[in-house]
Amino acid sequence: MNATQTHNCNLGFDSICIIGLGLIGASLAGALKEACASVRIAGVDTDLPTLVEAESRGWIDKGFSPQDEGLKRFLSDECQLVVVVTPVQAVDGYFQLLADCGFSGVVTDTISTKAHILQAADRLLPPSCDFIPGHPMAGSERSGIAGARADLFKGINWILCPDKATVPENFQHLHEMITGIEARVISLPREEHDRAVAVVSHVPHMIAASLMQLASNHADDSQSLMRLAAGGFKDTTRIAAGSPKLWCGIAFDNAEALADGLEEMRSIIGRFAEALESGNREEFTALLQLASDARRSLPAAWVPSTDKLLEVRIPMINRNGVVAEVTTIASAAGCNIQSIEIDHISEGNAVLSLVLTDEGNVGKLSIDLINAGYSVSFSPLMVKEHAHVD
Repeated sequence: MNATQTHNCNLGFDSICIIGLGLIGASLAGALKEACASVRIAGVDTDLPTLVEAESRGWIDKGFSPQDEGLKRFLSDECQLVVVVTPVQAVDGYFQLLADCGFSGVVTDTISTKAHILQAADRLLPPSCDFIPGHPMAGSERSGIAGARADLFKGINWILCPDKATVPENFQHLHEMITGIEARVISLPREEHDRAVAVVSHVPHMIAASLMQLASNHADDSQSLMRLAAGGFKDTTRIAAGSPKLWCGIAFDNAEALADGLEEMRSIIGRFAEALESGNREEFTALLQLASDARRSLPAAWVPSTDKLLEVRIPMINRNGVVAEVTTIASAAGCNIQSIEIDHISEGNAVLSLVLTDEGNVGKLSIDLINAGYSVSFSPLMVKEHAHVD
């Protein structure tokens, strides 16, 4: 069974296996069931109480241990999509399991670093698998299924890393699944992923941990300082409550990019200190102004106007990797892709159709696509014309 079969509820897949039912995996199962009760979900975990809890919540249809023969049958006979939601050190064993079962569908993951999993995929996954790396930018200070919730992914950015070998229809279906749980897809080249998330996720976590250490160093026995730590301080340091073991693993999996980011952060803080020590108010104000301007330029919460949709049509003739290249260009221009469709006009002749919301720089998108050698047409699209928009 493959991903191109007919599916329900616009989730892209009818039968999904989620390996790892911690915070992210269990939340994904819950989100998928909430979006489409008929989707069949198998959950895999080494912890029996977790499997029981996931079944009792109605988030999975069947729970398996990794050694269960029923899991092997599900993977070989029914499953269309496997989502790996485990610590990075467990990836190799599960990829070997997929190879042993002869799995022939789509594989994605939610792991926050990609260096090892890309090597493992090349080494272990059979050609019948289409591996599309992924990473939802979501989390919580709580861990495990106890912290899971079905609305965890609403409005968040979900990174996908397609490449030239990605089957366009498989990317389309994975995009449908992610947008079906109200997340938004951002495409990144695989080689850029780890450095990008170091800046926006891994370094901030270490900064939050450092702030908590600073406050703790100055807290007296009565903890009066900690009682003052409200508002902005609590918001800034919330992520420091995350699992130390988990974040130690993430840090060392992305050690080079994280070390570079921390060194750059040291330099930035040093500029503040130098301006303060030298009494340079102008420099200090300029540094604050730079940060203020950058923060104000961040996009607001994702609330696109559903009556202002734009269709972009791009011929895919005789060119590999169109989906990967085009979606990456769109993400770089800040354009949000509401849906993807592939119109097969004739054998070897297809058109990629993207429906965009009213975000980003469409002018830049147009210029960048033309500069990349694409023939592009844009046309306004009414909501009623677009079946994927509620």
